[in-house]
Amino acid sequence: MMREGIYREAAGWGLSSEKAGEFPFTRGVYASMYRGRLWTMRQYAGFGSARQSNERYRYLLAQGQTGLSVAFDLPTQIGLDPDHPLAAGEVGKVGVSIASLHDMADLLRDIPLDRVSLSMTINSTAAILLAMVLCLARRQGVAWQALRGTVQNDILKEYIARGTYIYPPAPSLRIATDILSFCIREVPNWNPISISGYHIREAGSTAAQEVAFTLGDGIAYVQAALAAGLHVDAFAPQLSFFFNAHSDFLEEIAKFRAARRLWARIMRERFGARDPRSCALRFHTQTAGSTLTAQQPENNLVRVTLQALAAVLGGTQSLHTNSMDEALALPSAAAARTALRTQQILAYESGVADVADPLGGSYAIESLTDAIESEAADAIRKIDAMGGMLRAIVDGHVQREIQEASYRCQKRVESGESVVVGVNRYAGGESRPIDLLVIDEQAAAGQAERLSRLREERDTRAVHESLERLREAAAQGDNLMPAILQAVEAPATLGEISDCLRTVFGEYRESVAL
Repeated sequence: MMREGIYREAAGWGLSSEKAGEFPFTRGVYASMYRGRLWTMRQYAGFGSARQSNERYRYLLAQGQTGLSVAFDLPTQIGLDPDHPLAAGEVGKVGVSIASLHDMADLLRDIPLDRVSLSMTINSTAAILLAMVLCLARRQGVAWQALRGTVQNDILKEYIARGTYIYPPAPSLRIATDILSFCIREVPNWNPISISGYHIREAGSTAAQEVAFTLGDGIAYVQAALAAGLHVDAFAPQLSFFFNAHSDFLEEIAKFRAARRLWARIMRERFGARDPRSCALRFHTQTAGSTLTAQQPENNLVRVTLQALAAVLGGTQSLHTNSMDEALALPSAAAARTALRTQQILAYESGVADVADPLGGSYAIESLTDAIESEAADAIRKIDAMGGMLRAIVDGHVQREIQEASYRCQKRVESGESVVVGVNRYAGGESRPIDLLVIDEQAAAGQAERLSRLREERDTRAVHESLERLREAAAQGDNLMPAILQAVEAPATLGEISDCLRTVFGEYRESVAL
């Protein structure tokens, strides 16, 4: 085939002798990239009850999805049971409600945990949800060594951009490190953290800031793991990342390449990593939800396609494509299928998967890659001078940088300098109505009733004893995962376990960044 010859001849063109799969991985983390294996097609989904979400997962798997990605509702994300007064109106609305091991069993019913890769977008309560998956695997007779997947577990970006934190930064970082340490020993094929720039970009950062602040968080996690006594090459190969695919097509492709190259150099030069896998930045990508418009929603199909193509040309290992209706509601089944088909058409019909780093050697791509790497490296040096990422977050520096970038972007849209088709230009004409997903309002009542039955039927003494063991582990500085596993099995609820840790760590209240 013509592409075979192009791949061989262009392997080093314009890039000295560097090839895909070689340090510093500018051209990709694997030599053959998608010629060896396509990216994982992992559609993010979850709503209502565990049983409703399970139906959507099985539907997507039947449509050719190759990995699951779980969205949790806000109460689950911030450690509240569905019958908590502060959970009112939020149960099952932006994700699935999970309060106990029973709910997790329903969520993953008839899904083979040893054959389907599972990603969970969860941070403050990541240890609890991971423990539920591990307990469920044990009940199903699936060895933990056979589990493949990712738990996001990136608490630092919650203080930066998203806000679903519970505890202060220091104990939160400890919990994240406990998960990392536990998985290295017990769940070796699981990615115990997904260091996430997606939300940083959604909050309004530039492409270079997304790289800088994401890798800055990564540096903080590596430092915490080293301080906990772990060897860099023992845990770094299990680190993964999560980036946004935004609308500036060439800039986004260059951004992914720059992030890989900069991280490889950080790991080798700053942390002394010797295993090439420790230096290889592997990442999941999601197309940019913030670019989707309620006006003329069919235009979102084009936006998502271009963003997904940028992610593929940039070398992503996993991809979620947003649905056209997401500016209006959670995705309908039909819209989610079309989003998945977008990935499948790129994979099987476009030919872009046949060449590693197809745009490598392009003057525009190479110069943009250099520029983004340089700007991101400067931002990281500034954070280092402030005392590191944790200090930069607590002082509000990172938040202010994002706020200012977001303000500048919004001013360009309002002035018309930045064109949003169908919003500030070509806004005329009527869009056809589309069918939207409506969340069952009875989901909250059903979850509360289910929780009430659980509390009546369980062994209350065993639950209290497990929570007391967890409280002691938290106070003494022990790794929390074994105690959380016991509490989940008892079964204590997600809210009860979170409240137990609140009594030791307290709750965080953000100061306003001005």
